[in-house]
Amino acid sequence: MIDVASLTRYYGRTPAVDQVSFSIEQQQIVGLLGHNGAGKTTVMKMLSGYLEPSAGRVRIDGLDIETRAREIQASLGYLPENLPVYPEMTIADYLDYAAHLKGLRDQDKRRAIRRSIDATELGHRYFDPIGTLSRGFRQRVGVAQAILGSPKLLILDEPGNGLDPEQNEHMRALIRDLAGQATVILSTHVMQEVEALCDRVLVLASGRLALDSPLGKLRESRHLLLACSDDRADIGELLDRLPQVAAVERQHAAADRMTFRLSLTDDATMDTAAGNVSRTVMEGGARLYRLTPEQRDLEQIFREAVRAAGGRHAA
Repeated sequence: MIDVASLTRYYGRTPAVDQVSFSIEQQQIVGLLGHNGAGKTTVMKMLSGYLEPSAGRVRIDGLDIETRAREIQASLGYLPENLPVYPEMTIADYLDYAAHLKGLRDQDKRRAIRRSIDATELGHRYFDPIGTLSRGFRQRVGVAQAILGSPKLLILDEPGNGLDPEQNEHMRALIRDLAGQATVILSTHVMQEVEALCDRVLVLASGRLALDSPLGKLRESRHLLLACSDDRADIGELLDRLPQVAAVERQHAAADRMTFRLSLTDDATMDTAAGNVSRTVMEGGARLYRLTPEQRDLEQIFREAVRAAGGRHAA
C-alpha cells in the first residue's frame, strides 16, 4: 500500500526528516509518534503530496507521488492538525466544496457527503456556519471532509484534538470502522489512543525513525518479576544458573520477602523460563509468592526508543 524509502526533507540546512524508510500494508492502523519537532507533520505532508521531499521516494498503491500526485490525492483523506476551514461557510457548503475538489460530482457527491455526515453525526448542525461551532465540532467537520469519497488511505493528525471524552470514544469507534476499508496513519500525543487503536507504531526522534514495530510485539517482555520468601539467602545464585536466565537483579527485601527482576536470554520462551524459575524456588526451600511477566507500557517504550536514538524533547 505505502512504500517510503529514504524520505528526507530540509528546511534551509536543517533536516526535519532524515532518511526515513517504512512500508505499510492495507487496512492497518499505524501510530506515528514523536515529540514536537520530531518530524511527524512533515512526514504526513509529504505522504499527502502537500510537501515535496528533498530526497527519497514515496509510493502509494504502486504510484510514485512525484509523478502521480493528483491520482494519489484523489484516493486519500487528510486531516491536518490545524484544518483550514472557512468560518463563514456552513458545514453543508464546506463539504460540498471539499467534495468538488476531490472530483466528486452529482449523485456520487451527494452520497459521499451523506456518508460523511452520518459517520461524524453532524446532521443536526448541517446548515450551521462553521464559525459558530465548538472546537470539537470543527474537528468532526475536518474528519468528515477527510473521509469523503471512501479514501483508501487516511492521514489523521491529532484527530482527537479538542474532543471531550464521549466525542473521543466516538472518534475511536469511527477510526476502527474506517480501517475496515482504508489504511490509517494516526499521529497523536495521547498514548491511550495509540493503545486503543493502533496495530503498529512508528516513532520519530529528531527526524529519524527510532522504532518500527507491531504494538503487540512491543508489549512482549523479556523479564520476569519474582517475589518469594527469604528462607534461602542464595536463591538469587540458584536462579542465575538457569539456562533461560541472562541476569538476576535483586530489587528489595522486606518482611520475610525477596523480589527479583529476571532478564531472560533471547532464545528463552516465557513459559519454559517461568516453569524452571518456580521449580527452582520451591526445590530450594523458599515459598513462591508471585511470578509474572513484566508489563511494559507504551509511554516507557516511547521514552526508551527516543533515548536510544539520541532524540530530545523539542519545545
